[in-house]
Amino acid sequence: MNKKERLPRVAYLCMEYGLHEELPIYSGGLGVLAGDVIKCAGEKKFPMVGIGILWRQGYTTQKICSNGKPYDVFEDIDLSLLKETGVTVKVTVKNKEVVCKVWLLDRYGNAPLYLLDTHLPENGENMNITSRLYLGDDADRVAQEIVLGVGGIRALRALGIKVELYHFNEGHAVLGAVEIIREKMNQGLTFEEAWAETRNMVVFTTHTPVSAGNGSYSHETMYHMGGYNGLTYEQMSRIGGDPFSITVAGLRLSRRTNAVSKTHGETARKMWDHIKDGSPIISITNGVHRTTWQDSRIKEAHEKGKDLWAPHLEAKRELVSEIFKTNNVLFNPEALTIGFARRVTAYKRCELILGNPGELEPMLANGTLQLIFSGKFHPYDEYGRSVIPRIVDLSKKYPQGIVFLENYDIKLGKLLTRGCDVWLNTPRRPLEASGTSGMKAAMNGVLNLSILDGWWPEACRHGINGWQIGHGYEGCNQDEHDLSCLYQVLLNEVIPIYYNDRPKWVDMMRESINSSKWNFSSERMITDYYSRLYAEGEIEEENELPEIISEFCSCAQQG
Repeated sequence: MNKKERLPRVAYLCMEYGLHEELPIYSGGLGVLAGDVIKCAGEKKFPMVGIGILWRQGYTTQKICSNGKPYDVFEDIDLSLLKETGVTVKVTVKNKEVVCKVWLLDRYGNAPLYLLDTHLPENGENMNITSRLYLGDDADRVAQEIVLGVGGIRALRALGIKVELYHFNEGHAVLGAVEIIREKMNQGLTFEEAWAETRNMVVFTTHTPVSAGNGSYSHETMYHMGGYNGLTYEQMSRIGGDPFSITVAGLRLSRRTNAVSKTHGETARKMWDHIKDGSPIISITNGVHRTTWQDSRIKEAHEKGKDLWAPHLEAKRELVSEIFKTNNVLFNPEALTIGFARRVTAYKRCELILGNPGELEPMLANGTLQLIFSGKFHPYDEYGRSVIPRIVDLSKKYPQGIVFLENYDIKLGKLLTRGCDVWLNTPRRPLEASGTSGMKAAMNGVLNLSILDGWWPEACRHGINGWQIGHGYEGCNQDEHDLSCLYQVLLNEVIPIYYNDRPKWVDMMRESINSSKWNFSSERMITDYYSRLYAEGEIEEENELPEIISEFCSCAQQG
């Protein structure tokens, strides 16, 4: 790691990238993480090239009607940040040749991002393959993954970019390894030889224990859409099983896999230990791009040892102003403000804090507590579609106490992770893989109040840099248990410290920043990538989970 010129050049393939507010080709945390990787690699001069898809209508823009019901809007994105390369490549989808135009985003020096685009007249009905991110049926998804994986490898070849290692960020890119196998077989290698050589050139990141994030397809669909790419049913079944699992394929097509936190590493190893010939799973906890996500005023005050409350209050007033602008609701910048903003899906349990109205509603009514919710749901997720109107209805009952901000995106994410006082996270254990929004909040001195899942067990020092909820409990009546714990901490620790001991609160803010600014930064993450994920030879798992998990689990069992 001392001489970066000796580091391997890595092609980083991901379905989505969240780099700029003006280029919304991402759905949420996975894409924003990928964007942070590219930014950091360019900033710190790590040798990397990004490959993705130019989603002409991005993900969904989600708005809320006056009756509280959400609806989806799809608009063409602005291409002004991108450059044309003059390069096209071809892939085969449903026995038809599909031309993919290659665009370039070159703001990051030695870490350029190339995006593939099928929106060309000659593609006919296939021109819409890259129109909308994560929408459509299995056949549509396989077509998109052919463009990313097969098209991505062919784009590297056409651009003349030589790489030594391929990093597949989630299973959507695994058909890129199938393309490399096909290339090697065309050069005279057997399938077994080509597979073995390909595995040595690929690493894989698995991001979630949730089934929806580990897609699988019938072999009928794979074959019909062209996903086999010259391979046979027997060969594809050996790679991805039957049905064809993109995560299983990722494990079998790579020399090493990383989970995205230490807790997720334990979960992933248990989840996939039945997979024969899968690559070893190590843990490399995610990190976020500090330059993007840490408020410059907070950063300066922290580095110079100045008071943190004044710049925090400035950021909080900016958030209050945005709420008034978008929702015509005036929040009190002096009141304790808790933010909950992430993908709206069942396991995130965004309604958990609302589950004790007897305790909650008096605090909303008298101004003790303000709750800000935001987040998008997948357009096909009926839970997400149903839960937002319930929050909106409650906001009408307590307009100065609760608000839902529509169309959560990078811009809003920055305001929230800087302007809230507390960042709430209540996933159902053990389904949170990482939780990077909490890292962004922590770098701004916004104190985490979170279930011990994802990244938080590695960071949490209860009552010092934030608070834990639930003692690491998993089992029966988990919702009731975690709700009770949430209110115990909120009523007995968070609220009293906020209103009665401001010096203690500011000390906790400082500790929050101290514990996150490097440990949960993208620079630390990419350093770990090069030293552990990309390294050759055997790599042992680093460190067990902190004692906090076993300590709290022991307390929970006693209580």
